Amino acid sequence: MATSQPAGRGLLSIGQVCAKLVLEFPDLAQSKLRFLEDEGLVTPARTEAGYRKYSPEDVERVRLILTMQRDMYLPLKVIGEHLTAVESGRASALPGAAGVTEGVSLAKRPRLTKEGLVQAAGCSLNLLHDAITAGLIVAAEQYGEDSLETLTALTELQRAGIEPRHLRTLKATAEREYALIERSLVEVLAKPTASSRVRAHERANELAAHMDAVRAAMLRRVISQELS
Repeated sequence: MATSQPAGRGLLSIGQVCAKLVLEFPDLAQSKLRFLEDEGLVTPARTEAGYRKYSPEDVERVRLILTMQRDMYLPLKVIGEHLTAVESGRASALPGAAGVTEGVSLAKRPRLTKEGLVQAAGCSLNLLHDAITAGLIVAAEQYGEDSLETLTALTELQRAGIEPRHLRTLKATAEREYALIERSLVEVLAKPTASSRVRAHERANELAAHMDAVRAAMLRRVISQELS
């Protein structure tokens, strides 16, 4: 729960936090920061007049949460479980995230240029261009963890003779799956508020994770049937 205190040195208003982070997160708005507070993920202090005041630690926490959302496509519920585990000294709620301390490793992870991306993935520029052409990666000036994960996977698939052009149908499949998800969000999207859009985005990511699990299980089943 936020505490009431006068504006102290080093504390930022909600608008100042947005201005500080908007270059890293272009879609960030004050409504998103208020939503994070509503979800109990960030608890800025309050002045006697009720204005939010964010400490440097609050800002780093926001940066960590937004980075995990952007680069790892995690729903806020999962991020909250991870933060709670880290803060209580328990094992991280995220698979493979043991040893990650709050606000350090993930939040400081740099964005990659095109050259840095292919170097990190261990592939050629041609593979990146083929992936972009196939719609598997979106062209950008800087790339995040999701693009690196995708390109690394494509590198391994290429070694097995599977090229990005062979996977073009994945984009069309993803668009059809989103159509299913969108239909389940009709009531939320009907509300013309910024917080509703944020909630819709969170719910869509949660449903996408469930669809990923079903798809992976089906593929494993086919592999088992065909190779048994």
